[in-house]
Amino acid sequence: MKITFLGGGNMAAALIGGLIEKGFSAGDLQAVDLSAESRERLAARFGVRTVESLDDAALACDVLVLAVKPQQMKAALAPLAGRLGRQIVISIAAGLRLADIGRWLGGYSQLVRCMPNTPALIGAGVTGLYADPSVDEAGREAAGRVLSAVGSIVWIADEARMDAVTAVSGSGPAYVFHFIESLEAAGRALGFDEQQARRFALDTTLGAARLAAASEESPAVLRERVTSKGGTTQAALESLAASGWHDAMLAAVAAAEARGRELGDELGKD
Repeated sequence: MKITFLGGGNMAAALIGGLIEKGFSAGDLQAVDLSAESRERLAARFGVRTVESLDDAALACDVLVLAVKPQQMKAALAPLAGRLGRQIVISIAAGLRLADIGRWLGGYSQLVRCMPNTPALIGAGVTGLYADPSVDEAGREAAGRVLSAVGSIVWIADEARMDAVTAVSGSGPAYVFHFIESLEAAGRALGFDEQQARRFALDTTLGAARLAAASEESPAVLRERVTSKGGTTQAALESLAASGWHDAMLAAVAAAEARGRELGDELGKD
Protein backbone atom coordinates (compact mmCIF):
# COMPACT_ATOMS: atom_id res chain seq x y z
CA MET A 1 0.00 0.00 0.00
CA LYS A 2 1.46 3.33 -1.09
CA ILE A 3 0.63 6.37 1.04
CA THR A 4 1.14 10.04 0.27
CA PHE A 5 0.89 12.76 2.89
CA LEU A 6 -0.21 16.22 1.82
CA GLY A 7 1.44 18.25 4.56
CA GLY A 8 4.51 17.45 6.62
CA GLY A 9 3.65 18.65 10.11
CA ASN A 10 3.96 16.85 13.43
CA MET A 11 0.99 14.53 12.91
CA ALA A 12 2.20 13.51 9.47
CA ALA A 13 5.63 12.79 10.95
CA ALA A 14 4.05 10.72 13.73
CA LEU A 15 2.04 8.69 11.21
CA ILE A 16 5.04 8.13 8.96
CA GLY A 17 7.16 7.03 11.92
CA GLY A 18 4.41 4.77 13.23
CA LEU A 19 3.87 3.14 9.84
CA ILE A 20 7.58 2.43 9.44
CA GLU A 21 7.68 0.91 12.93
CA LYS A 22 4.81 -1.36 11.91
CA GLY A 23 6.70 -2.65 8.90
CA PHE A 24 5.88 -0.24 6.08
CA SER A 25 8.74 0.50 3.73
CA ALA A 26 9.95 4.09 3.52
CA GLY A 27 9.77 3.64 -0.24
CA ASP A 28 5.99 3.29 -0.03
CA LEU A 29 5.61 6.59 1.83
CA GLN A 30 6.02 10.12 0.55
CA ALA A 31 5.19 13.61 1.69
CA VAL A 32 4.23 16.78 -0.14
CA ASP A 33 4.98 20.02 1.67
CA LEU A 34 5.66 23.59 0.65
CA SER A 35 8.18 24.00 3.46
CA ALA A 36 11.71 23.03 2.46
CA GLU A 37 12.57 22.67 6.14
CA SER A 38 9.76 20.15 6.68
CA ARG A 39 10.75 18.18 3.59
CA GLU A 40 14.38 18.02 4.64
CA ARG A 41 13.43 16.95 8.17
CA LEU A 42 11.14 14.13 7.00
CA ALA A 43 13.60 12.88 4.40
CA ALA A 44 16.50 12.89 6.87
CA ARG A 45 14.54 11.27 9.68
CA PHE A 46 12.61 8.60 7.79
CA GLY A 47 14.18 8.30 4.34
CA VAL A 48 10.90 8.99 2.56
CA ARG A 49 10.51 10.82 -0.74
CA THR A 50 9.48 14.44 -0.28
CA VAL A 51 8.35 16.94 -2.92
CA GLU A 52 7.13 20.52 -2.96
CA SER A 53 3.98 19.87 -5.00
CA LEU A 54 1.83 16.91 -6.00
CA ASP A 55 3.43 15.29 -9.02
CA ASP A 56 2.38 12.13 -10.84
CA ALA A 57 4.49 9.95 -8.55
CA ALA A 58 2.89 11.42 -5.44
CA LEU A 59 -0.57 10.86 -6.92
CA ALA A 60 0.24 7.24 -7.75
CA CYS A 61 -0.81 6.17 -4.26
CA ASP A 62 -3.49 4.05 -2.67
CA VAL A 63 -4.10 6.42 0.22
CA LEU A 64 -3.78 10.20 0.31
CA VAL A 65 -3.64 11.69 3.81
CA LEU A 66 -4.67 15.33 4.08
CA ALA A 67 -2.50 16.66 6.91
CA VAL A 68 -3.17 20.31 6.10
CA LYS A 69 -4.47 22.97 8.45
CA PRO A 70 -8.25 23.36 8.10
CA GLN A 71 -8.00 27.00 7.08
CA GLN A 72 -5.62 26.06 4.25
CA MET A 73 -7.46 22.97 3.01
CA LYS A 74 -9.59 24.52 0.29
CA ALA A 75 -6.59 26.11 -1.42
CA ALA A 76 -4.50 22.96 -0.99
CA LEU A 77 -7.15 20.79 -2.64
CA ALA A 78 -7.81 23.07 -5.62
CA PRO A 79 -4.99 21.55 -7.75
CA LEU A 80 -6.36 18.04 -7.02
CA ALA A 81 -9.88 18.48 -8.40
CA GLY A 82 -10.41 15.99 -11.21
CA ARG A 83 -6.99 14.32 -10.76
CA LEU A 84 -7.93 11.54 -8.36
CA GLY A 85 -8.79 8.00 -9.36
CA ARG A 86 -9.76 5.57 -6.61
CA GLN A 87 -7.44 6.68 -3.84
CA ILE A 88 -8.79 6.66 -0.31
CA VAL A 89 -8.49 10.25 0.89
CA ILE A 90 -8.15 10.64 4.66
CA SER A 91 -8.68 14.03 6.24
CA ILE A 92 -7.20 14.69 9.67
CA ALA A 93 -8.26 18.34 9.60
CA ALA A 94 -10.40 19.25 12.61
CA GLY A 95 -13.91 20.46 11.86
CA LEU A 96 -13.96 19.96 8.08
CA ARG A 97 -16.88 17.88 6.84
CA LEU A 98 -16.58 15.34 4.07
CA ALA A 99 -19.25 17.07 1.97
CA ASP A 100 -17.09 20.20 1.81
CA ILE A 101 -13.88 18.29 1.10
CA GLY A 102 -15.62 16.27 -1.59
CA ARG A 103 -17.00 19.43 -3.19
CA TRP A 104 -13.56 21.06 -3.23
CA LEU A 105 -12.24 17.91 -4.91
CA GLY A 106 -14.80 18.18 -7.70
CA GLY A 107 -17.35 15.72 -6.33
CA TYR A 108 -14.96 13.05 -5.05
CA SER A 109 -16.44 10.65 -2.49
CA GLN A 110 -13.76 8.09 -1.51
CA LEU A 111 -13.26 9.99 1.71
CA VAL A 112 -12.56 9.22 5.36
CA ARG A 113 -12.65 11.82 8.10
CA CYS A 114 -10.73 11.24 11.29
CA MET A 115 -9.74 12.97 14.49
CA PRO A 116 -6.55 11.75 16.18
CA ASN A 117 -5.42 13.38 19.39
CA THR A 118 -2.00 14.64 20.43
CA PRO A 119 -0.86 11.48 22.27
CA ALA A 120 -0.67 10.06 18.73
CA LEU A 121 2.64 11.93 18.55
CA ILE A 122 4.10 9.24 20.83
CA GLY A 123 2.03 6.36 19.41
CA ALA A 124 -0.49 6.47 22.26
CA GLY A 125 -3.41 8.25 20.61
CA VAL A 126 -7.00 7.33 19.96
CA THR A 127 -8.62 8.24 16.66
CA GLY A 128 -12.27 8.43 15.72
CA LEU A 129 -12.97 7.69 12.05
CA TYR A 130 -15.98 8.13 9.78
CA ALA A 131 -16.09 6.86 6.19
CA ASP A 132 -18.32 8.09 3.40
CA PRO A 133 -20.86 5.35 2.54
CA SER A 134 -19.17 4.90 -0.85
CA VAL A 135 -15.98 3.65 0.81
CA ASP A 136 -15.88 -0.15 0.74
CA GLU A 137 -14.51 -2.50 3.39
CA ALA A 138 -11.07 -2.55 1.80
CA GLY A 139 -10.97 1.24 1.91
CA ARG A 140 -12.01 1.28 5.56
CA GLU A 141 -9.36 -1.31 6.35
CA ALA A 142 -6.70 0.78 4.62
CA ALA A 143 -7.69 3.90 6.57
CA GLY A 144 -7.72 1.91 9.78
CA ARG A 145 -4.20 0.59 9.13
CA VAL A 146 -2.89 4.11 8.65
CA LEU A 147 -4.38 5.54 11.84
CA SER A 148 -3.65 2.41 13.90
CA ALA A 149 0.01 3.28 13.43
CA VAL A 150 -0.34 5.94 16.15
CA GLY A 151 -2.74 4.27 18.59
CA SER A 152 -6.21 2.78 18.84
CA ILE A 153 -9.09 3.55 16.49
CA VAL A 154 -12.87 3.81 16.90
CA TRP A 155 -15.19 3.82 13.89
CA ILE A 156 -18.16 6.20 14.06
CA ALA A 157 -21.37 5.44 12.14
CA ASP A 158 -22.64 9.03 11.87
CA GLU A 159 -20.44 11.93 10.78
CA ALA A 160 -22.45 14.27 13.00
CA ARG A 161 -20.85 12.48 15.96
CA MET A 162 -17.38 13.54 14.85
CA ASP A 163 -17.85 16.83 16.69
CA ALA A 164 -18.38 14.75 19.83
CA VAL A 165 -15.20 12.80 19.06
CA THR A 166 -13.35 16.09 18.87
CA ALA A 167 -14.90 17.26 22.14
CA VAL A 168 -14.15 14.08 24.10
CA SER A 169 -10.87 12.69 22.74
CA GLY A 170 -9.53 15.40 20.43
CA SER A 171 -9.69 18.08 23.12
CA GLY A 172 -9.47 15.51 25.91
CA PRO A 173 -5.69 15.66 26.44
CA ALA A 174 -6.04 19.34 27.35
CA TYR A 175 -8.53 18.41 30.07
CA VAL A 176 -6.07 15.84 31.45
CA PHE A 177 -3.16 18.30 31.26
CA HIS A 178 -5.30 20.83 33.12
CA PHE A 179 -6.02 18.23 35.82
CA ILE A 180 -2.30 17.43 36.15
CA GLU A 181 -1.55 21.14 36.33
CA SER A 182 -4.13 21.61 39.11
CA LEU A 183 -2.97 18.56 41.07
CA GLU A 184 0.61 19.80 40.82
CA ALA A 185 -0.44 23.23 42.07
CA ALA A 186 -2.23 21.59 45.01
CA GLY A 187 0.94 19.67 45.85
CA ARG A 188 2.98 22.86 45.87
CA ALA A 189 0.38 24.53 48.07
CA LEU A 190 0.84 21.69 50.55
CA GLY A 191 4.58 22.27 50.73
CA PHE A 192 6.19 20.10 48.05
CA ASP A 193 8.76 21.68 45.78
CA GLU A 194 8.03 21.97 42.07
CA GLN A 195 9.86 18.79 41.09
CA GLN A 196 8.20 16.71 43.81
CA ALA A 197 4.73 18.09 43.08
CA ARG A 198 5.08 17.40 39.36
CA ARG A 199 6.31 13.86 39.92
CA PHE A 200 3.40 13.08 42.25
CA ALA A 201 0.88 14.59 39.81
CA LEU A 202 2.30 12.97 36.66
CA ASP A 203 2.89 9.50 38.05
CA THR A 204 -0.43 9.43 39.87
CA THR A 205 -2.28 10.31 36.66
CA LEU A 206 -0.28 7.89 34.54
CA GLY A 207 -0.62 5.06 37.03
CA ALA A 208 -4.36 5.55 37.49
CA ALA A 209 -4.89 5.59 33.72
CA ARG A 210 -2.85 2.42 33.27
CA LEU A 211 -4.77 0.71 36.07
CA ALA A 212 -8.10 1.72 34.52
CA ALA A 213 -6.95 0.46 31.11
CA ALA A 214 -5.80 -2.87 32.55
CA SER A 215 -8.82 -3.45 34.77
CA GLU A 216 -12.07 -5.14 33.81
CA GLU A 217 -13.84 -2.90 36.31
CA SER A 218 -15.33 0.47 35.38
CA PRO A 219 -13.66 3.71 36.49
CA ALA A 220 -16.59 4.23 38.85
CA VAL A 221 -15.88 0.92 40.63
CA LEU A 222 -12.16 1.69 40.81
CA ARG A 223 -12.97 5.09 42.31
CA GLU A 224 -15.21 3.50 44.92
CA ARG A 225 -12.46 1.09 45.91
CA VAL A 226 -10.11 3.97 46.68
CA THR A 227 -12.79 5.78 48.68
CA SER A 228 -13.00 4.63 52.30
CA LYS A 229 -16.04 5.77 54.23
CA GLY A 230 -15.16 8.83 56.26
CA GLY A 231 -11.63 8.90 54.83
CA THR A 232 -9.47 11.43 53.04
CA THR A 233 -10.59 10.50 49.51
CA GLN A 234 -14.24 10.83 50.45
CA ALA A 235 -13.56 14.30 51.84
CA ALA A 236 -11.86 15.30 48.61
CA LEU A 237 -14.59 13.88 46.38
CA GLU A 238 -17.32 15.54 48.42
CA SER A 239 -15.50 18.85 47.99
CA LEU A 240 -15.34 18.29 44.22
CA ALA A 241 -19.05 17.44 44.12
CA ALA A 242 -19.93 20.55 46.12
CA SER A 243 -17.95 22.69 43.66
CA GLY A 244 -19.95 21.29 40.74
CA TRP A 245 -16.91 19.65 39.16
CA HIS A 246 -18.88 16.85 37.45
CA ASP A 247 -21.42 19.19 35.88
CA ALA A 248 -18.66 21.59 34.88
CA MET A 249 -16.90 18.76 33.04
CA LEU A 250 -20.05 17.83 31.15
CA ALA A 251 -20.65 21.47 30.25
CA ALA A 252 -17.07 21.90 29.06
CA VAL A 253 -17.27 18.94 26.68
CA ALA A 254 -20.67 20.11 25.42
CA ALA A 255 -19.17 23.54 24.73
CA ALA A 256 -16.35 21.94 22.75
CA GLU A 257 -18.85 19.94 20.68
CA ALA A 258 -20.93 23.04 19.95
CA ARG A 259 -17.83 24.94 18.89
CA GLY A 260 -16.90 22.07 16.61
CA ARG A 261 -20.21 22.39 14.79
CA GLU A 262 -19.69 26.14 14.45
CA LEU A 263 -16.20 25.63 13.04
CA GLY A 264 -17.56 23.13 10.55
CA ASP A 265 -20.04 25.75 9.30
CA GLU A 266 -17.33 28.41 9.10
CA LEU A 267 -14.65 26.26 7.45
CA GLY A 268 -17.03 24.81 4.88
CA LYS A 269 -18.02 28.14 3.39
CA ASP A 270 -17.08 28.70 -0.26
